[in-house]
Amino acid sequence: MTNRPVDKTNLPSRHVTEGPQRAPHRSYFYAMGLDEKEIHQPWVGVATCWNEAAPCNIALNRQAQAVKVGVKRAEGTPREFTTITVTDGIAMGHEGMRSSLASRDAIADTVELTMRGHCYDAIVGLAGCDKSLPGMMMAMVRLNTPSVFIYGGSILPGRLEGKDVTVQDVFEAVGKHQAGNLSDAELEVLERVACPSAGACGGQFTANTMACVSEAIGLALMNSSGAPAPYESRDEYGVASGIAVMNLIEKNIRARDVVTRKSLENAARVVACTGGSTNAGLHLPAIAHEAGIDFDLMDVCEIFRDTPYFVDLKPGGQYVAKDLYEAGGVPVVLKELRKAGLMHEDCMTATGFSMGEELDKITREADGRVIYPVEKPLTASGGVVGLQGNLAPEGAIVKVAGIAPEDQVFTGPAHVFECEEDAFAAVKARQYEMGEVFVIRNEGPAGGPGMREMLATTAALSGQGVGKEIALITDGRFSGATRGFCVGHVGPEAAHCGPIGLLKDGDMITINAITGELSVDLTDEELAARKAAWTGPRKTIYASGALYKYAKLVGGARKGAVTHPGAAEEEHIYMDL
Repeated sequence: MTNRPVDKTNLPSRHVTEGPQRAPHRSYFYAMGLDEKEIHQPWVGVATCWNEAAPCNIALNRQAQAVKVGVKRAEGTPREFTTITVTDGIAMGHEGMRSSLASRDAIADTVELTMRGHCYDAIVGLAGCDKSLPGMMMAMVRLNTPSVFIYGGSILPGRLEGKDVTVQDVFEAVGKHQAGNLSDAELEVLERVACPSAGACGGQFTANTMACVSEAIGLALMNSSGAPAPYESRDEYGVASGIAVMNLIEKNIRARDVVTRKSLENAARVVACTGGSTNAGLHLPAIAHEAGIDFDLMDVCEIFRDTPYFVDLKPGGQYVAKDLYEAGGVPVVLKELRKAGLMHEDCMTATGFSMGEELDKITREADGRVIYPVEKPLTASGGVVGLQGNLAPEGAIVKVAGIAPEDQVFTGPAHVFECEEDAFAAVKARQYEMGEVFVIRNEGPAGGPGMREMLATTAALSGQGVGKEIALITDGRFSGATRGFCVGHVGPEAAHCGPIGLLKDGDMITINAITGELSVDLTDEELAARKAAWTGPRKTIYASGALYKYAKLVGGARKGAVTHPGAAEEEHIYMDL
């Protein structure tokens, strides 16, 4: 950008910086050390989810300073602000997990309110942990401002006995410890070395999955999600992101110019080919909702079904985010998808260039170790599969990355639990039979409330060595670190009188990830009779406060568990007020 005067006629910040009537507002700005030139430049919100809750967020403050350098270098005025984060690794396995998914929408809401209240012209959003990534992207699309997303980076892997270890290994070690196969001392050693740095969980769990999405969907600069959090090179991406958002302001390229149906399909492709988290099936529809695009769970799963799985990442594979970065990162993955004709190349990106133009710049090729050539994938279809049937009329989702085809079909009797705690207690006491299908219900968005993740239970089963002998279905969610035959997002949820709420112990359930089936061996007449006898949703203790409000507002998982009508019903766009 040049040193010419800025025309703020069409920028929101004119409401707080321009004209005699805004003299009181400018007084506040002078009080913070801004000069006249800075006041009359475009204003960029630099939003971070920094906090001291967990290592995934701890480096965001440093990186925000780099973003501000870039904004200033391009003659913009950065204004830093923070929002909340609930970190899943800390919230996992107890009542705190109810706050996790609700925090995604709270992040979007608070970023929106801050931007609106202070009339910022654009946003660079930094996020580090699971729900904060989609929450920040949802805010960008909702506001429809010029927007650049930047991931805080992954954690470095720990090392133990010559092998990389992650927090997933610690969760599974709890199961081994309960089974008597790991001593107190061995568990203590592992917990001390598994997380050696700042950054989000290192496998292709939800944070890294959504970081890959941010590049594929076009909101983040190419390769910006790759470098681990401790690397000083992350600061270079921060500076570049600050410069990039100023370019977007100048060209009036907004978030909804970037996030389109085609770019959402590109994002779903990268989830599938990397064996990413099933939570993407929740977050992509939510992001689409903010743009007024109808793109639900089953649309996502349709993309998953015909996308090859060719990136070998934990939890289904061998490698971690640092390894993917060293192999060339998301750009090389997208380049392989393009070779197979699976990328929409005409999508706009945060650079102001199309996806095809950005991929033309990538010279590296698949290494055949972390990133396989697309023509020689690990499996021919994606690492995540959608399911439907009389047990899930609104769909469900299962992660099959790392599961052999012969293990992707399971029929067994239901073992019904009314909440995750009951299931975890049964696993801990080994009160189960091989071949059962655990049914954990009342854990949906409204019924939980909060749609908790079931990592404690699934990790304990894996740790006890029975991950292949027990399947699990739930109207709740699974962590990106979950492995085993685990079906989540079953809809309608039990609280909405979905079939999962009508099951009884012993009902024969079939899960078939090959054909996409989730069914129970009951007639329509029997299901109707049980529904007629249903006495209503299980009562929860959350009768006031944020979770009460969330339960009243939240919709079903199929459409992303969203809490407001979305862009399809909006009557104005923030940038045009």
